[in-house]
Amino acid sequence: MKVLLLTVGKTNEINFINAISDYQKRLKFYIPFEIQELPELKNTKSLSESQQKTLEGEAILAALDASDQVVLLDDKGKDFTSMQFADYMQRNMASGAKRLIFVVGGPYGFSDAVYARANGKVSLSKMTFSHQMVRLIFVEQLYRAMTILRGEPYHHE
Repeated sequence: MKVLLLTVGKTNEINFINAISDYQKRLKFYIPFEIQELPELKNTKSLSESQQKTLEGEAILAALDASDQVVLLDDKGKDFTSMQFADYMQRNMASGAKRLIFVVGGPYGFSDAVYARANGKVSLSKMTFSHQMVRLIFVEQLYRAMTILRGEPYHHE
């Protein structure tokens, strides 16, 4: 199974880019993993919040295949400990889906159409983080989950 992190917009802070890249390199020893960045919308000052969510939602949906398992990184999603997230990943990897896609939405969240398409929602925290920080936290937790599943010493209880 391939795991994909689908994001709206780019990571442009060099410290985040370097840290995310480090975890991407580590992850290649465990699972096929990729980050796909959708372009940010142009001229958002002339768009309402609803219009932005709709347009971003259309771009997100266009990047998905019908067979994809889609999980939104959403503050209203399910909370996990790192151990529970590792179990969640193991169950999803055993599901038979070709791609497991985690999605980071735009600044206003997801459109109703994206929520309707999603197979699940995961919360990384009850706190709010910048979208760049969410990407780093997610790739670190994905790496941690893979090391937990392999019984490696990266994670300590």
